[in-house]
Amino acid sequence: MALKRVTIDPITRLEGHGKIEIFLNEDGNVENAYFQVPELRGFEKFCQGRPAEEMPRITPRICGVCPEAHHMASTKALDQMYGVEPPRAAQKLRELFYCAHMIHSHIAHFYALAAPDFVVGPSADPKVRNILGLVEKVGVETGQEVIKHRAYAQRIQAMIGGKATHPVCGLPGGLSKALKEEEREEVEKMARSCVSFARKSLKIFNEVVLEKKEYVDLVRSDFYAVSTYYMGMVDEQDRVNFYDGDVKVVDPQGKEVARFRGLDYLEHIGERVEPWTYLKVPFLKKIGWKGFVDGPGSGVYRVAPLARLNVASGMATPLAQQEYERFFEVLGGKPVHATLANHWARLVELLYAAERVLELSRDEEITDPKIRNLPTKKPVEGVGIVEAPRGTLFHHYRADVDGMIQSVNLIVATGNNHAAICMSIKKAAQGLIRNGEVDDGLLNMIEMAFRAYDPCLGCATHSLPGQMPMEVKIYDHRGEKLRCLKR
Repeated sequence: MALKRVTIDPITRLEGHGKIEIFLNEDGNVENAYFQVPELRGFEKFCQGRPAEEMPRITPRICGVCPEAHHMASTKALDQMYGVEPPRAAQKLRELFYCAHMIHSHIAHFYALAAPDFVVGPSADPKVRNILGLVEKVGVETGQEVIKHRAYAQRIQAMIGGKATHPVCGLPGGLSKALKEEEREEVEKMARSCVSFARKSLKIFNEVVLEKKEYVDLVRSDFYAVSTYYMGMVDEQDRVNFYDGDVKVVDPQGKEVARFRGLDYLEHIGERVEPWTYLKVPFLKKIGWKGFVDGPGSGVYRVAPLARLNVASGMATPLAQQEYERFFEVLGGKPVHATLANHWARLVELLYAAERVLELSRDEEITDPKIRNLPTKKPVEGVGIVEAPRGTLFHHYRADVDGMIQSVNLIVATGNNHAAICMSIKKAAQGLIRNGEVDDGLLNMIEMAFRAYDPCLGCATHSLPGQMPMEVKIYDHRGEKLRCLKR
């Protein structure tokens, strides 16, 4: 008897719209799987004809989860368009602001979206496999700490950005507002607390995951591993940096194969489309598109926390550097291909972001009132690149002689990861589904393959109603639908 349609609400924990199609062969095993994004993305088109200086105010509206990433990428693109370099104080304030954004985003993903799978259990009842079930397991006090430190990060963003969400501080050549001494003192106090909370979060991960053999085996299992190239931003000392630096690419063995900035991205990244999704599929041009396959002969690459740790030689703060070294020691050296290791890498970055905010809050230049160099040229063309919480983010604008936007290209983190997400879902499904036997726990474990990327489909695509119709469909070898689980 064919399985009937089953509705689970909620089925998943991500931002945006998407569905998974799984096809079974005659033996009931997985033949293929597709991660589909069914909603149209439109920001690149309707930004055309707008004044260039409006872009940092328009693009944050792409997403309510990572508006600061789009705001900073857009602002950096304007710096290049107008040919103006921000003062040192403005650059440091921007980085402080941006690291606060990483704190609030990484806390949200780990505790609300990822941790329930490990703390409550990947096969637990969906009614408890959520943030409330997590709080019940780890205690109300920890839940309060989560809320408090996300609020701290939001407070820092509001001080500098004007608003905690959809900031308005970025201007070509600098920022709109300096940091006052009393604000600096408040930031320093909150940053100290965030460092302590990040260390506590790593301790929780160690106790819940790393001290349990079944979870370590799950993280290191073959069906949660994909061997790809990796991309991430590094500073002059080849260390992880979220705000500025070179974009570095390494191959599946960890060897550097590219390093670039700004407009040079066009030499390295190509984009293609598939007929079954609205999300583009970027790939490495010099390798070429070989399909949804991994290995050194494939042009597929990954971004996000695991990728950033894989490409960098270390972290720029001492406590995070210790965790970085332990990360690779436990997981067998660089590079790590285990998709679920993104969760651990995300906590290493949380600690780095908190330490960096603390360092910058103690910098003598951070309250310097000189925070902008006024542009003197007309805007022409510019590329702004930052490391969004979910990976490398590109904003590329061209303007006409009147400074009106002619073309926009946005390559968002989830877009960069699109091919790898498809591959990860297929591999997990093939490893978990056998002889047509499927249950809710197995489907959640398949979802864990893409949840590790912290996908933000509201960032990559857009739907006017603003709904979140997540669907997982399973078909037999005749193409007949066996089961549909949807939000």
